[in-house]
Amino acid sequence: DAIQPSHPLSSPSPLAFSLSQHQGIFQLIDSSHQETDIDDRYGDLDSRTDSDIPEIPPSLDRTPEILKKALSGLSSRWKNWWIRGILTLTMISLFFLIIYMGSFMLMLLVLSIQVKCFHEIITIGYRVYHSYDLPWFRTLSWYFLLCVNYFFYGETVADYFATFVQREEQLQFLIRYHRFISFALYLFAWTHVTLLITVTQSHLVIQNLFEGMIWFLVPISSVICNDITAYIFGFFFGRTPLIKLSPKKTWEGFIGGFFSTVIFGFIAAYVLSKYQYFVCPVEYRSDVNSFVTECEPSELFQLQSYSLPPFLKAVLRRETVSMYPFQIHSIALSTFASLIGPFGGFFASGFKRAFKIKDFANTIPGHGGIMDRFDCQYLMATFVHVYITSFIRGPNPSKVLQQLLVLQPEQQLNIYKTLKTHLIEKGILQPTLKV
Repeated sequence: DAIQPSHPLSSPSPLAFSLSQHQGIFQLIDSSHQETDIDDRYGDLDSRTDSDIPEIPPSLDRTPEILKKALSGLSSRWKNWWIRGILTLTMISLFFLIIYMGSFMLMLLVLSIQVKCFHEIITIGYRVYHSYDLPWFRTLSWYFLLCVNYFFYGETVADYFATFVQREEQLQFLIRYHRFISFALYLFAWTHVTLLITVTQSHLVIQNLFEGMIWFLVPISSVICNDITAYIFGFFFGRTPLIKLSPKKTWEGFIGGFFSTVIFGFIAAYVLSKYQYFVCPVEYRSDVNSFVTECEPSELFQLQSYSLPPFLKAVLRRETVSMYPFQIHSIALSTFASLIGPFGGFFASGFKRAFKIKDFANTIPGHGGIMDRFDCQYLMATFVHVYITSFIRGPNPSKVLQQLLVLQPEQQLNIYKTLKTHLIEKGILQPTLKV
């Protein structure tokens, strides 16, 4: 049979291939010559390589000696299991103690966690920047932290402490020119990324806390529940890897953690919705000079009757069920905590892998650093804040009062008369008798 010539484009001749090779070499030489000219003109901006960056020393084992001796006969796998379990129960116990101590202590806890997470991330960044002999890196990092905290929490003081601010002339000046002062401080992007992760998210956590402690406890406990149950299911039943960034995470742990978290969130929402201490917005009362959580619970935290779908009516043998509307919202919060929340951990895992480290720090034996425990919490805080502003939040009395206090006396008097007339028409106030 005769051999049919192929299409010239599909099979180039040796001559054409040789010419194209030479042409590519000439272009490479020409581009290299241009790059050499640029380097000669501007100098070598950065001649360092990854090998010049010092390696991070291995983390110290901070496990208490009493635990080391008690668990010395176990394998490393079971030893880690017991260390994580004991420290987890200890942290949960301390967390309940702080809840008992009130909202102000919870705010201090959030701020402390923010500072520690910032310190752990900055310490990793210091490894890179220190190798380039950049001065004042740590000092500037903490200065930026102070500036951003001043900006965010200055807004919070203006919103929730309006009455107190009105009594202090120095605070009035700071609040009036707050944003300008913040901008001036911030004039003097590793640090900025860290601030975005830690300060912004912890600010949202405290904003959620002001809406009611339940908006803080249910989301944060759902993430903790998901972390614990996913670890337990993965430890005993895990066989299928979930994602390469976190080799220890498995599909079995992911699915088991999801169902456990939704059930836990639903039950926790039912229990906490019964108490004003958890459901009332946190407000600062100047007359008692402290935070108070007393109110008439909104409809969100009052029992309602709901008709069951047909398939549940047959199973439960009842037409309706009574539950708090917040329990329905808890399903959304728990679902996010178990399905989307873990991706905050995946991002942190990729971040640590890029720097070839196992944990952000070794603050908590068996767990790593504070940032290792709160990587998912920060993503959850953003979701809760958006959820509240989108579906829950109504008018804020503190902000309305703040705006009223800065009006002229005549304007305040007109608003008072209008509000009084409105309350009389609704029957809330009795009309005064004219003599």
